[in-house]
Amino acid sequence: MFENFEIRLHQISFNVWVILGIMLLIPLFLFFLRRKRATQGGTLLNTKVLVYGSLCVALSFVLSYIRLFRMPQGGSVTLAGMLPLIIFAVAFGPIAGILAGISLGFLNLIQDPYMIHWLQVVLDYPLAYGAVGLAGLIKKPLWTSALVGGTGRLLMSFLSGVVFFREFTPEGMNDYIYSLTYNGSYIGMELLIIIALLQVPQVQTILKEMRKGTALSA
Repeated sequence: MFENFEIRLHQISFNVWVILGIMLLIPLFLFFLRRKRATQGGTLLNTKVLVYGSLCVALSFVLSYIRLFRMPQGGSVTLAGMLPLIIFAVAFGPIAGILAGISLGFLNLIQDPYMIHWLQVVLDYPLAYGAVGLAGLIKKPLWTSALVGGTGRLLMSFLSGVVFFREFTPEGMNDYIYSLTYNGSYIGMELLIIIALLQVPQVQTILKEMRKGTALSA
């Protein structure tokens, strides 16, 4: 499982390293920017955000156990496992969403790891699920928020597939097309489930109550 690490690492192009560096720096920049603003008034993560974040991460983690379909080289369609995380990100913004997503990524890594390289692990778990928190960049319509979060996760998985799973590409098929098709299939199917559930009035009500901080007492 862990053979040929050095060969795979040398196959990473300069452009890929630049993209990975930017992806790592953006959340850190946003975090410290938010922290700087917090020192001028308010707190970075108040009790309400922490409570809702913990609940949403736990719920996403539980839903991730309910697999509707499992892919042969990793990845699966779950029962809307990203939905609680997307709702949380929309309610409290992308910073909180990214941090919650990173936490969920580490939990999923412990739950069902698929590891061939440390950089692949970072891409497929903390960064992929952290990118779901980008759903908080767009508040409405909710289907657009879900699409942004799902696309963020797809981008991470796509890069992982191109760099570390190219040996699974069928003969005569482009590595980039295969990675996009493979990862887009299961992430896309789960996104369709999530978008459908976001149309349910009760789900929208929960989001409104979370924003007001009354969902726990409702």
